[in-house]
Amino acid sequence: MGMLLGHLFPGLVIYSVGLYYAVVVSRALLRGQEQLFHPLPPRHNRDQRWWQQVHVEGVVKVGAFLILIVGEFFFPPGTNHFPMVDWKDPRQPFQNRNSWQHATIFGFFLLSGLVDLISQVWLAWQSIKLEQAGTVLALAVLLLQMVAHTEHKNALEIRTHNLPLLPVFLLVLVLTTEVWVPSQPLLWVFKTWLLLVFGSWMLQMTSTLYAPLSGQPWWADSPEDLAFLTIFFCWHLAIQAEVLAVVYALCSLWHGRCSSCIEVPSTRHQPYPTDPSSEELEKLRVEAVLQDGDV
Repeated sequence: MGMLLGHLFPGLVIYSVGLYYAVVVSRALLRGQEQLFHPLPPRHNRDQRWWQQVHVEGVVKVGAFLILIVGEFFFPPGTNHFPMVDWKDPRQPFQNRNSWQHATIFGFFLLSGLVDLISQVWLAWQSIKLEQAGTVLALAVLLLQMVAHTEHKNALEIRTHNLPLLPVFLLVLVLTTEVWVPSQPLLWVFKTWLLLVFGSWMLQMTSTLYAPLSGQPWWADSPEDLAFLTIFFCWHLAIQAEVLAVVYALCSLWHGRCSSCIEVPSTRHQPYPTDPSSEELEKLRVEAVLQDGDV
């Protein structure tokens, strides 16, 4: 799973979460919300089932990263990268280093998802700071493992893994700031943009290392290839900012359309006349007197 699928699947998950946040943040900005997600009421005041209370992000973390951990050790079927030590060797050396590095990263994101579910379902009061702290811890572990993951790699792999260190490091800073200074719309936008950049670069990494779109491999000893890799990363920064702007524009159009749809039916109802001299009010009075007389 450390090959093509090991980078493709996490890239798709992260980019999908980034798009989800792009929609959520856009709607929150258009509605003027003070919080990105409305906190849940106390547990004893909830009338919903537990699966109706959890956020999508926590479910995705648990499901996706559990699959990734199992796949890291036992995919393709018949393989087993789980043994950490080679007991048959008299020196008993460590083995399966890449699999355990990936599994450690996935495990901390799985733990972050479990923290989200526990906070939203089992705690008497939802702890948003606890959920954010779990995500910060997972990203910090990701940052450390990505630094160590470049050891004994060629120049191309080192460059592709070093470039996303910037968005991951900034994500750690942004989410840490949100723990202490919540409800900052600028941080919402910045966090979403960094997620989109990281997810899109994971997909670019998959293409570069395992499935080049041109059919020609990238060369680790080519200065031109390494230079254009950095150039393409800079393009990802700009492209994902445009993606975020497009999502906001689409949400703005939808928000305006829904607002107009809500306002139109109200214009069809004539307000109740309150002016004593109005003809409509006089007619209503006459009808009421006639009905009383019939009774």
